Amino acid sequence: MNLQSLLSRIPTLEINGELNREVSSVVSDSRLAVEGSLYVALKGVTAEGHLFINPSIRNGAAVIVCQEFPAELDAQVTYVRVKDTATALGALASNWYGNPSQKLKLTGVTGTNGKTSVCTLLFDIFTKLGHQCVLISTVEYRIGDKVMPSTHTTPDVLTINRILAEAVEQGCDYAFMEVSSHGIHQHRTEGLTFSVAGFTNITHDHLDYHKTFDGYLRTKKSFFDGLSSDAVAITNLDDKNGRVMMQNTAAQTKTYALKTMADYHGRMLEADFNGMMLHFNGKEFWTTLTGRFNVYNLLLAFAVAVELGRTEEEVLTAMSELKRVNGRFEIIKSDGGIFFVVDYAHTPDALENLLDSINEIRTKNERLITVFGCGGDRDREKRPLMGKIAARKSTLAILTSDNPRTESPELIIKEIEAGIEPQYFSKYTVIADRKEAIKMAIKFAEPKDIVLVAGKGHETYQEINGVRHHFDDREVIGHLWKQMSK
Repeated sequence: MNLQSLLSRIPTLEINGELNREVSSVVSDSRLAVEGSLYVALKGVTAEGHLFINPSIRNGAAVIVCQEFPAELDAQVTYVRVKDTATALGALASNWYGNPSQKLKLTGVTGTNGKTSVCTLLFDIFTKLGHQCVLISTVEYRIGDKVMPSTHTTPDVLTINRILAEAVEQGCDYAFMEVSSHGIHQHRTEGLTFSVAGFTNITHDHLDYHKTFDGYLRTKKSFFDGLSSDAVAITNLDDKNGRVMMQNTAAQTKTYALKTMADYHGRMLEADFNGMMLHFNGKEFWTTLTGRFNVYNLLLAFAVAVELGRTEEEVLTAMSELKRVNGRFEIIKSDGGIFFVVDYAHTPDALENLLDSINEIRTKNERLITVFGCGGDRDREKRPLMGKIAARKSTLAILTSDNPRTESPELIIKEIEAGIEPQYFSKYTVIADRKEAIKMAIKFAEPKDIVLVAGKGHETYQEINGVRHHFDDREVIGHLWKQMSK
């Protein structure tokens, strides 16, 4: 692509060198630069891209986009100075791939919990309604029937545009993507055109990265602040920060809620482990999903689908045929009558909602055994909160490892234990080995009891000291049950 075309819509402060030249690729990693590449020097969280300008030129880069010109300029290279390279990369990526987000109806969903579920529900709804769709989520990337493994909740902006461009080529007309706080903060959604944006909720998470809750809140809010007047923003009125998200947005705003009047109002009529009867905007329907938090997920998906132009009736019909999202309140019923629940809940709010949903369904004749841990090298403040919640709301809580990463599993567990109140000391035990913890839960469980294995959900690995070992909670449960019931 010609450099002048590539730089359209990008405010430049200074240009040194030839503008009328062809660019062979756009990269933000100097190691990926080849002959004729445009290299963007990002001021990253862990690396300073300006230090890699010369290595990128040695690899063939012909254009450098940076915030500061290097001391010595190569006469064969074009240097473009911009105010913010991360913002510029978003526009460059969109231009390079032909602005695919403008050719699709792109929905972004942000919030602490529920992003994966809502995006996957929307992908499945619109697929059932006969559309070709693209999904960008924590679990996977999907273009129609093609499935690719996911690397980040929100991929880098070049990857996003490459996926969207491929989706346009394949005839897709709708795109649904999770928008994480990391992704927003690192400008990975810059240059994208969103038709609809949805807010799930905001609770304690990622404070290892954002440092304060206020910083986390402001990052989420900035996603809505950046929407155009052509977009629709949909917020959860039952979340105390739901209205805050909408304060400075230029988008048209819509609301959803269970507890108060809203544009999209929902109510749970009945629920068990097989599903729920729900009431949305005056219409009843049955879903195989269960749990109060899933009512919110379904209600936001319903609102998005209607705002994208589908009728309430056809959306609810499609919803009633949906299956559960892998690793999200996934029920495994053993032939011995024990209910196993596998869920990704890894924040205090998500764990509390999950336990409350299970306790709403169970008759109290069954015991609730919860196996969970907290990830290493992540927000430490949530650990005692999760310990307190698990011990208070379970018959027995078994504290174990999640993804310890570079931390000691035993030290992580001690921080979880610190939150458990003295009156609940008899209601928990510690087994650091996750497989052994699940084994203990199965041994302890009797017919009709519920064993919740939380924290990893869809994940198929356990990360220990930087190495990912295969570990799938669902597989482990199945294998141990088969072994122990012989």
